[in-house]
Amino acid sequence: MISALNRLVDLVEEHLTEEFDVTGAARALGTTEYHLRRMFSSLAGMPLSEYVRRRRMSVAAADVVRGEDDLLRIAVRYGYGSTEAFGRAFRAVHGVGPGEVRRDGGPLRSQPQLRFRLTVEGSVPVDTRIVDRPAFRLIGHATRVPLIHHGVNPHIQRHVAALPAEEHQRLKELGGTEPGGLLQVTDDVDPDAVEGTELTYLHGVAVGRDTPVPDDLDRIEAPAGTWAVFRTAGPYPQQLQQTWAATASEWFPSNPWRLRPGPSIVAILDRAADFSTATCELWLPVEPG
Repeated sequence: MISALNRLVDLVEEHLTEEFDVTGAARALGTTEYHLRRMFSSLAGMPLSEYVRRRRMSVAAADVVRGEDDLLRIAVRYGYGSTEAFGRAFRAVHGVGPGEVRRDGGPLRSQPQLRFRLTVEGSVPVDTRIVDRPAFRLIGHATRVPLIHHGVNPHIQRHVAALPAEEHQRLKELGGTEPGGLLQVTDDVDPDAVEGTELTYLHGVAVGRDTPVPDDLDRIEAPAGTWAVFRTAGPYPQQLQQTWAATASEWFPSNPWRLRPGPSIVAILDRAADFSTATCELWLPVEPG
């Protein structure tokens, strides 16, 4: 995967003056657009689309400073139909317009070309199992919330806290298949995993594919397929979030699997009374890489 990401960076450089075809790049690299976007954003700390925009404007800035072409010609060269559209994109990256840069020579905020490297530590083994599961349903109470990478998500916290205690018990009694217990389910996540973008969060349980769903509950269908299950224990939610990040930085680059579209599931196996620590299983849908 690391070599594929570095080749992706090279392809971006080769196509800075035209619309970048992520789907075609993924196909050429022998992977999927979904997996490529998720791995890039996890490791680079920014969406692929944002990196392309920053690199394009970094290179365009050199053309602006040199002053050999007028701004309209430069705008068209980098795929913009007007100097106004080019100016907005330029200002979003550099903080100033191209006219000011041409006059004053700056300031400029350059985006260096990325290069991915795998650091192999191996000091802490990742407790993982690969599970093949038939199709099943995730049922419970769903809501739309913004994605937050670090710390407790207050929107999810409020959603769960609003459920009466008896509803948690009712859900537990409805659960009928693995992953067991009360589940934290995220779905419809933006492939670039941009913080602040909306996703579907469901607090519920897993049941068989043909299990009837009560009218007052939401559902997410999980198609048949393979899951990578990561076990984690420690401070909550910090340890879980660190494990989630490590799947991109350590596990996927070292194993012949890639993410496939589908819900991500967290099963709480055990926890402290105040939820300060917890033992969890993180279920990610995967396919052979």
